[in-house]
Amino acid sequence: MSGLRTSRTRLAGAAATVALAAFALTACDDGTGVESEGTSKPTGPTTTAPASSSGASASASSAPKAPSAPSGTSVTGTAAPTAHTPASGRPAPSGTPVTCEGSTTRTVAAPLSRPVNHLLLTVTNTGGKSCHLYGYPAVRFGEAQAVPPAVEDSRPQAVVTLEPGESGYASVNLSAADGSGTDGHTVHSLTVYFHGRSGGESVGTGAHPPLPSQGVHVDDSLAVTYWQQSLDDAVRW
Repeated sequence: MSGLRTSRTRLAGAAATVALAAFALTACDDGTGVESEGTSKPTGPTTTAPASSSGASASASSAPKAPSAPSGTSVTGTAAPTAHTPASGRPAPSGTPVTCEGSTTRTVAAPLSRPVNHLLLTVTNTGGKSCHLYGYPAVRFGEAQAVPPAVEDSRPQAVVTLEPGESGYASVNLSAADGSGTDGHTVHSLTVYFHGRSGGESVGTGAHPPLPSQGVHVDDSLAVTYWQQSLDDAVRW
């Protein structure tokens, strides 16, 4: 009789064990598992994105980009402030060239061996801005009341412009090489005046380059070339 009871007890225990196993399987089938009492079930999955360079890249891509430089140009660092821009959209003029004249130039007069009876005038820009040499030098030898004419064939194609430190040239035909000139005489002083844009008047102050101590001989063949950008062009006539 006791053996029957023992068997029944064992069968009851086995049944309980099977029932518990079935409950565990049923609980797992809902995808949540069995949780301990007091632990709250999350309402949904929580995902934390790892910190990476992708965030910085996205931030950089969303930031406004600086305008790219036009093709053929080079950009280095930050551009310096520019001058005021007028309504036209063009930069305001800076360092606009002025007319060359005595106060912003240095003039030297030197006799030439070739061509004979010629004097070379060299004008150097000593100012801080570029300047224009318009027309030809209006030279006055001694107490002359008129300036000599210009050699028309020497007129350049463009106005001579001198940057600070640069020089322009003109030559003076003092007298006829064959002695055919008249009213020949020796002079010891020279004044060089500078023409304005219109060419009909002198501007600024004149220059007073010294002549050789013995002076120079001039006659009615006196003539000057137009201002030239190069020395070679100035001594062609």
